[in-house]
Amino acid sequence: MKVKKEKKAKVLRGKGMGSHGWGARKKHRKSGHKGGKGMAGTGKRGDQKKTLVNKLYGHNYFGKQGITSKKTKRDIRKRINLQSIELSLEKYGKNTKEGWNINLKNYKILGTGEVKNKLIITAKEASKSAIEKVKKAGGEIILSTKKKLKNQ
Repeated sequence: MKVKKEKKAKVLRGKGMGSHGWGARKKHRKSGHKGGKGMAGTGKRGDQKKTLVNKLYGHNYFGKQGITSKKTKRDIRKRINLQSIELSLEKYGKNTKEGWNINLKNYKILGTGEVKNKLIITAKEASKSAIEKVKKAGGEIILSTKKKLKNQ
């Protein structure tokens, strides 16, 4: 005679089984327990979405960056020293009969370093010391913007 075996129950037995680490079974069911969609909940305590946010938006998303207010305009003018121009003349200009023609229209030329070659630099601005050093070496700095006088 064949003995009938009872079928195992499909519901998992034990405390909290079927909850998969969410405590009660009623939790982790609907969207209310998921904490919103998309970028919801990525504020001060947005640790649970940190990996997602860092992957999508980079590591500068959380926290403060710098101490300037949003209204403060950052100084984005480009500057270059005579020393770096002198070290890499081939990169910045061409050698002609008159001297080295260097085109740095968007830069301000600063006076750190020594000038050994005759330089003819076209620039937006230049410091007084830079102009003096280039003139001593026999060159010149041509400024594209003319500064306004204080009296006007």
